[in-house]
Amino acid sequence: MTRIDRRALFASGAAAALLASAGMSLADRPREGGTLRLAVPRDDSLERIARGAVFDTLTEIAPDGTLRGELATGWQPDDSARVWSFDLRDDVTFHDGTRFSASDAAASLAEIGLAEALGPTRLRLELAEADPGLPLRLADIRFAITRAGGAVTPLEQANGTGCYRVERAQDGRHFLGRKVADHYKQGQAGWVDMVEVIVIPDAAVRAEALRDGYVDVAALPQPDGLRDRTRFRYHPSEDDMALAAAVSVGLPRQIGSRGPLDDGRIAERWWVG
Repeated sequence: MTRIDRRALFASGAAAALLASAGMSLADRPREGGTLRLAVPRDDSLERIARGAVFDTLTEIAPDGTLRGELATGWQPDDSARVWSFDLRDDVTFHDGTRFSASDAAASLAEIGLAEALGPTRLRLELAEADPGLPLRLADIRFAITRAGGAVTPLEQANGTGCYRVERAQDGRHFLGRKVADHYKQGQAGWVDMVEVIVIPDAAVRAEALRDGYVDVAALPQPDGLRDRTRFRYHPSEDDMALAAAVSVGLPRQIGSRGPLDDGRIAERWWVG
């Protein structure tokens, strides 16, 4: 692609220029507003980030690596750790306006075991074998909760309970999500107004997109010529780089080490300032 072609690609769907310039300091607390733009390779990165934005799970791994409830408010196993009971939130709606209930969770988790709704906010899961680590396992976005157990693809039709609803999407190429107003995580996650993910197969082009300010974050395998602490920060570190981000991008002080994309939850946890 020529430089002009790449500029047209990066500008497509972008309503405003990237916020911030080199050297901007970040407040300790996240800032609301703006658009977070990411460039990723042609792998499962787009799908993981989009699903993390659009869908919720029963539990989640917090930025500090600890386990906490998301759609679930609590859980209890029986003595064998084979039968689990989950208490669920009662203040959650899907993006189509339908109210979330235990029946949606039961339908979404049917592959794990015998799932049964014991009322609108109570779920029972009976497993074939004991699993003391089930709540941790359910934090994986593979166990996203969907309306009546529906599919998570195609992205353009995704209907979840997450911080972002689909504005525009094309599987394997592009995702644009808009923040949900009055979401149950308001004030705790989902800081940016919009999140955009663009698939750019060539690492050199992703680096150029970040360097020229067309994206805020790029997945990069040790890129030459982009090691500039005054303009960029690196995750997990400069020596073990998976992501490079503009210094205007804010992120939690601690990030779980399970994966460079923070288990797909960049959209709801990172911010721009």
